[in-house]
Amino acid sequence: MRDAAPQTIFLKDYTPFGFQVQDVHLTFDLAPNATHVTARIRFAPIKGAADKTFFLHGENVTLISAKIDGEVVTPKVTPEGLTCDVPDMPFTWETEVKIDPAANTALEGLYLSNSMYCTQCEAEGFRKITYYPDRPDVMSTFTVRINGPHGTLLSNGNPVASGDGWAEWHDPWPKPAYLFALVAGELIAHRDTFTTSEGRKVDLALYVRGGDEGKCAFGMQALKDSMKWDEDVYGRAYDLDVFNIVAVDDFNMGAMENKGLNIFNASAVLASPETSTDMNFERIEAIIAHEYFHNWTGNRITCRDWFQLCLKEGLTVFRDSQFTADMRSEPVKRISDVIDLRGRQFPEDQGPLAHPVRPESFQEINNFYTATIYEKGAEVIRMLKTLVGDAAYSKALDLYFDRHDGQACTIEDWLAVFQDATGRDLTQFKRWYSQAGTPRVAVSEAFENGTYTLSFEQDTPPSATTADPQPQVIPVAVGLLAVDGSEALPTQILELTEARQSFTFPGLAAKPVPSILRGFSAPVVLDHAADHAFLLAHDTDPFNRWEAANKLARASLLGTITKGSAPDPAWLAGIAQLLNDDTLDPAYRSLMLDLPGQSELAAQLHRDGHTPDPDAIWNAVHGLIQALSDTMADTLPALYAANQVSDAYAPDAAQSGMRALGSTVLNLLTRQDGGDQAQAQYGNADNMTLQLGALANLIRVGRGDAALAQFEAHWKDDRLVMDKWFGLQVGTAKPDDAADTAKALTGHAAFNWKNPNRFRATLGALAGHHAGFHAKDGSGYTLLADWLIKLDPVNPQTTARMCSAFQTWRRYDAIRQSMISKELDRIAATPDLSRDTTEMITRIREA
Repeated sequence: MRDAAPQTIFLKDYTPFGFQVQDVHLTFDLAPNATHVTARIRFAPIKGAADKTFFLHGENVTLISAKIDGEVVTPKVTPEGLTCDVPDMPFTWETEVKIDPAANTALEGLYLSNSMYCTQCEAEGFRKITYYPDRPDVMSTFTVRINGPHGTLLSNGNPVASGDGWAEWHDPWPKPAYLFALVAGELIAHRDTFTTSEGRKVDLALYVRGGDEGKCAFGMQALKDSMKWDEDVYGRAYDLDVFNIVAVDDFNMGAMENKGLNIFNASAVLASPETSTDMNFERIEAIIAHEYFHNWTGNRITCRDWFQLCLKEGLTVFRDSQFTADMRSEPVKRISDVIDLRGRQFPEDQGPLAHPVRPESFQEINNFYTATIYEKGAEVIRMLKTLVGDAAYSKALDLYFDRHDGQACTIEDWLAVFQDATGRDLTQFKRWYSQAGTPRVAVSEAFENGTYTLSFEQDTPPSATTADPQPQVIPVAVGLLAVDGSEALPTQILELTEARQSFTFPGLAAKPVPSILRGFSAPVVLDHAADHAFLLAHDTDPFNRWEAANKLARASLLGTITKGSAPDPAWLAGIAQLLNDDTLDPAYRSLMLDLPGQSELAAQLHRDGHTPDPDAIWNAVHGLIQALSDTMADTLPALYAANQVSDAYAPDAAQSGMRALGSTVLNLLTRQDGGDQAQAQYGNADNMTLQLGALANLIRVGRGDAALAQFEAHWKDDRLVMDKWFGLQVGTAKPDDAADTAKALTGHAAFNWKNPNRFRATLGALAGHHAGFHAKDGSGYTLLADWLIKLDPVNPQTTARMCSAFQTWRRYDAIRQSMISKELDRIAATPDLSRDTTEMITRIREA
């Protein structure tokens, strides 16, 4: 049996650990199947502690010996950990355990990735290394000795000593065990330095496998940019003598912020123009920033328990979003964030996996690394900053760092800082942390005797975790436009606090056109019969101008799906004009053609009382794109030519924007020339952005076979590029072919299903192909279920996260629901199903 029966853990039951951990000394004697870990830990009972049980977590470890103050003891050992009688005074605890890194396919704890030792301890992986109070509120300093015949031996903190076959590290900053890290292998270091604002010279290194040396420069520059930005914007300087990053092939997450030793999925750090797209470069820049920013918002100040996960993740996502906006384009970043929020987080809020930003309970914490925790958590921080203002936000953050440095904190601590810094009562605002669901805000207008009135009504649908949602504090950024398009009233923030609320604007000569929720000032669904064509032409707010285009496209698509109506001429004309407006940022123009996601359209149809037909949605989307292509047929060649970069490749905002617009235009142009220009671009491409974009278009028009074979022959030895090759074929397949394409690729010699990146590239692409996954014959459901059942005993964490593909099953027709229900039942009936997957499947089935 792989896992104990799932048990629900509740926030209300939190009890502090009864002992202080004064310091930790670990010694690792590395061996693939028999690594020995010796721990020497000084404990001290905490006077007045409610629970004085000495319990240490431990899973999949073999206890060899245990001592207290040098005397052998015999603890009571269970599959979850051990208990022991201990003195009611300070004592030294010593254990030796044996673990098997080579057999650790779950990639939690200490494991082997292509002969390299690596750790992943968040959330509860350290207990698979040695016996320890593996909880985030237990913080201590760590000294680590690593013995092994490897050229690179790394751990947290600063290096203090080394010799032939060994190295010792000391981290002077107290940390919880989830931030522990160790890496050992034959690696090559790309080195640099950074001098902090406090005058500390920091040695930087990015460790990679041989052959990846040429993919390090961008990641290193991103790290240095992040360090400088955090000093300039948040006043946070780095606090160790070294900062190391290691690229790992097998990793469940994007990256991990371990103190001083960040471990990265190779896809999130390695980049070169030949192998990485512009989107890869931007993602790498953002993830490196995110993990570095955790040094203060996550490491120096961490979370008291895992219910407070959003305390570090929401804040750090918001910080990395600010960073990207400053490094690139603020409007483009904001639009991109909202597209991601609506595509990933809104479905969570609207389905069986709904949970508050701070959950009240969980069975497996790995299942709560969700878009709600991260992206909605960041939106809550953004709203707080909007409500209090930039100066007050900075004042509150300074107080937060001063008051809580070195502590494990809660959402209450975070909000208290803002209350103390601003004098504002945040009792109602706290509902954003405790209520699940996406609020819907309906707006009506009135104009009489020069006074304009906006009336708002907010409503949050009940969910499994929030039966009776109460009104929330919603900052609504509003501007008013005159009939000639000029601003009658610049942006101001209206605060909704009641279920129904009205605001008046006197002294107006004529009824204005409102621009509501500018900058997407709150994560809500706005119901308003606005003049979207007018806003598309005249709105001065970049987000709301994009939103107007998106709303027009949505209305056109819904009309086609439900009534068979033709594409909206207003949208076609407005987008054609914008795409040809060279006074606008090319990246922004490209985003104007970003249509509502097909799953998002299905959700809208379901809310409107329709049963969504994935094939009809797919046909409507592609029909609208074809209509735009036909409308712009005469101008597409010139627009494509105008957005070709002649300078040497650079992944900066200016060049990336031109390539993005060029790619958008190529997609339209291919529908006119049958792929001739795409074929030429593929043959001439000197970077992955152009090559992959051309290949996608060739596949769509049935001319991709030769290029796919050539691409594979050229890139077969580059694992990250081959992930793109796998994902592209599934993602661009026609709906009826998607499952068969994915199935065929799972039989390819290069399909390594135990590697999370390759599994996600193939099966994740199928799950993300709305019409393909929901193919009417059920082949998509069956294929994904087959592979989830196979993967679960090997990697429960990746399996559980992929289960979310089924979360919206109740919105579809009875036949599809029956087929999905059958697959969910089949997964649930799998013998010894992991805790991770059991919890996810149970929640989805019980929707």
